[in-house]
Amino acid sequence: MADLRVELNRLKLANPILVASGTFGYAREMAAFVPFSRLGGVIPKTITPQPRIGNPPPRTVETAAGMLNSIGLDNDGLEAFIAKHLDYLRGLGTAVIANIAGHDKDEFVTMAARLGGCPGIAGLELNVSCPNVSGGVDFGTDPCLAAAVVRGVRDVCDLPVIAKLTPNVTNIVEIAQAAAEAGADAVSLTNTLQGLAVNWRKRRPILGNNLGGLSGPAIKPVVLRMVWQVARAVRVPIIGVGGISNLDDVMDFLVTGATAVQVGTANFYDPTLAGRLVDDLDRTLIEQGCQTVAEIVGTLRANG
Repeated sequence: MADLRVELNRLKLANPILVASGTFGYAREMAAFVPFSRLGGVIPKTITPQPRIGNPPPRTVETAAGMLNSIGLDNDGLEAFIAKHLDYLRGLGTAVIANIAGHDKDEFVTMAARLGGCPGIAGLELNVSCPNVSGGVDFGTDPCLAAAVVRGVRDVCDLPVIAKLTPNVTNIVEIAQAAAEAGADAVSLTNTLQGLAVNWRKRRPILGNNLGGLSGPAIKPVVLRMVWQVARAVRVPIIGVGGISNLDDVMDFLVTGATAVQVGTANFYDPTLAGRLVDDLDRTLIEQGCQTVAEIVGTLRANG
């Protein structure tokens, strides 16, 4: 067997296969399908300071190669997460990474300080990139704002910090660089691409909030390009997120420069996938003559 352990600076994981926030609920929903202890980590749905009811329905629509969602960060709020869900999550036998979002830097900092004192949380993923809430992508499109959030969280919390970045920018490298310089242990590349689905007969958008976030296989080439650019320019570990539905997708992200990956949209139609990928990865690394994941990361060679 290969050694599947990976390190994202201060965050140590048993393997590089995680499940993405917003696609896995609070994990209870997946208990019948997923051997949680086999995963590298679980990232529950985004937590906000107060409960949110989310956006008006319809909230999801299938596309030709993925889906658009406009959930709007529907969640129970910070205190309900701690009281109702955290005990269950820390008993899963895998790393629990809390994903948090705030309307301003102070909300991120306050939540980080609160969660930093809770046993059983392995790290924080800062959602500075949600495309379907008011102001959701502001922090992820401005290097100074992204850096301020990361730095503020690092100042009040000892947990490893991951900045989840948006693809809806002209230059992803400068955002990743700002997050890294501010102290992010890793960056997640990326959140969803903003998109629109319409019912032309009714002359209306299909989603109740009009715009949504595109995920699934359609965005994989775009995200791979961003992983490639950041890996070549910024000294920060990368978690690849976008269109992973089989082992080849995992390997594409690893050789391009990601140290770990998150399975997202595929959880909706194949909740057993993430668990199987761990075994598939082990077998493939051995076939490639690799004893560790690190041996394959970033081995893609440019043409020419």
